[in-house]
Amino acid sequence: MAKNSVHTHCPLSVVVIAKNEAERLDACLQSVSWADEIVVADSGSSDATREIARRYTDKVVDIPWHGFGPQKQAAVDLATNDWILNIDCDERVTPDLAAEIRDILASDHAVGAYSVPRRTFLGAREIKHCGWYPDRTIRLFDRRRAHFSDSLVHERVIADGPAADCQGHLLHYSFSGIGPLLTKLNHYSDLSARQMYEQGRRCTLLDLTVRPLFAFFKTYFLKAGMLDGVEGVIISITTFLLTFAKYVKLRELEHDISRRSSAKEE
Repeated sequence: MAKNSVHTHCPLSVVVIAKNEAERLDACLQSVSWADEIVVADSGSSDATREIARRYTDKVVDIPWHGFGPQKQAAVDLATNDWILNIDCDERVTPDLAAEIRDILASDHAVGAYSVPRRTFLGAREIKHCGWYPDRTIRLFDRRRAHFSDSLVHERVIADGPAADCQGHLLHYSFSGIGPLLTKLNHYSDLSARQMYEQGRRCTLLDLTVRPLFAFFKTYFLKAGMLDGVEGVIISITTFLLTFAKYVKLRELEHDISRRSSAKEE
């Protein structure tokens, strides 16, 4: 169960969304077992995810999947405390970051939101370039002054005021190898295409040609991916593929919806 061992002015709730994360969830939750409360929002796991989660908290709730932003906000809404730390199943809170969070929660001058830098790994190698570091995102926030966007993918915390920066790191074990990376690419390109369509975006020839090439150029050259060796090449190529795939799928989505609309009119 989550331990009530953090004696601060403001109690903390950690929120985690999960689906079939039995391999990674235990280490994730162990890294935040010091928090006052842990909320795990599961979306239909068929493995041991829920059983593992219940080792750390009684608050394991099944929530149907509606996209990353809505899912994370639903988990926030289930939390008891106003101060929220959001982490993903492939992340670990370092001892330095944990200590820094305790200090923030004990402060009388805390702002409404804090960004956290991430050290990201592809397999056993830490990626220090490619735009993957420091990859700051708001993870610690007061829910009275911040909330998640309703984005299907690439969700973010929207704060009422400026965010401050934490110095302690999250460790992000994103992919064990190229297989999981390609699987995530396929899933994210699906969600990105759908989100772009709902936002009124439409695919052009420029999107299918120039954008993917520039994505590779930006990652490998402008963001110094070449300094990450073979992994830098892999990441740059998969960035190209993700950009290409999401626009191809956007084009397919446009055509599918157009055909269905035409069929209804006939």
